[in-house]
Amino acid sequence: MEISKDYRSGFAAIIGRPNVGKSTLMNRLIGQKIAITSNKPQTTRNRIQTVYTSDAGQIVFLDTPGIHKARNKLGEYMVKAAGGVLKDVDVVLWLVEASEFIGSMDRQIAEKLKGLTAPVILVINKIDKVKRDDLLKIIDVYRGLCDFAEVVPVSALSGDNTDTLIEQIFKYLPYGMPFYDEDTVTDQPERQITAELIREKALKCLDEEIPHGIAVTIEKMDYKPDIVHIDATIICEKDSHKGMIIGRQGQMLKKIGSAARYEIERMLERRVNLKLWVKVKKDWRDSDVLLKNFGYDSRSLTDQAE
Repeated sequence: MEISKDYRSGFAAIIGRPNVGKSTLMNRLIGQKIAITSNKPQTTRNRIQTVYTSDAGQIVFLDTPGIHKARNKLGEYMVKAAGGVLKDVDVVLWLVEASEFIGSMDRQIAEKLKGLTAPVILVINKIDKVKRDDLLKIIDVYRGLCDFAEVVPVSALSGDNTDTLIEQIFKYLPYGMPFYDEDTVTDQPERQITAELIREKALKCLDEEIPHGIAVTIEKMDYKPDIVHIDATIICEKDSHKGMIIGRQGQMLKKIGSAARYEIERMLERRVNLKLWVKVKKDWRDSDVLLKNFGYDSRSLTDQAE
């Protein structure tokens, strides 16, 4: 790809409350599923980096966990991951739902944004659920909270107006060479994406009380010419949860595995033999050692922030 003198490249952070559609928006913008989604809050736990590349430039997106009140060490890790990206990006996308109601968490986010030097674009999601006149009222309400560089209404689900959002982001990026080659879409290793895809299917299949207490580890990914053999373990906090995850005669675990295998095969573009196990690690969300073992190391976030 030939780079013009007008080429722009930089970093854009996507922040917001849990369950407003951050991962859905990022997947839509880059045109590929990288971040997992579900209708349950706090689905995203790690900071996920993806790359959008066009003739105009390159945007490196940072999808963050939803900003929320932490109730355990995992929650503290997620809040730190969300807040830590704001210092080092060229533009911030604050994603909110199309509603005139502004809760206390949104007001806290607005206060954080006021101290930033980077421009903030307010992205109002789920516009397909409101009328145009109501949308104008919503924009007016939010304009009273913060000085936004731009306000862009979108539908992350349908893709409505996301092209406009890309154009607005490029306006605030510096001129410069791309950070990644044009074929790169994420810095996430395949093992990490595989673990997250399994967790996504567990989130969608299981009851409300279980998902926050599960993690997924990949024990093996053995690449053969025509198939990938994957061994993975779903970690939960209670013996009763283990029984629910396995289900009667193993039916729930088979359901999770079947749904996950389909998504993993699409990502890897080859057949997958997926084997799942379930283990209990009591109170793992409050264990520094287990959090680190499962890929949630708060010290690495501190190093990055410094």
